[in-house]
Amino acid sequence: MSRLTARFWVDAYLARLRFQDIPAFVTAHGDDTAGAVLVKLNTLDGEARAYQRSFDLMTGDRKWVELVAGSDQDVESSIAKQRQFDSDLWVIEVEDRQGRHLLDEPGLD
Repeated sequence: MSRLTARFWVDAYLARLRFQDIPAFVTAHGDDTAGAVLVKLNTLDGEARAYQRSFDLMTGDRKWVELVAGSDQDVESSIAKQRQFDSDLWVIEVEDRQGRHLLDEPGLD
């Protein structure tokens, strides 16, 4: 089974967010081919969450799981630590007061 490049997935995700009028920005550009992606959801109230894609070894499914939640500053700090270990990491910041990130929609796993 072929996989999409990280850049293709990021571009498609940003387009889907724009279609729903949800602002999002690439805050760290990772490796275009195989970089991992973190999605930070900023609810614009001082709180945030970061999500990463996980692989379920039992089922073979890929899904998005919450990596960290808390104050925006704490989430930013956690993301910065992740970037120290993985310079190929993409970070996308989604800004939505309603908490929409669309990661639970079909096709984004």
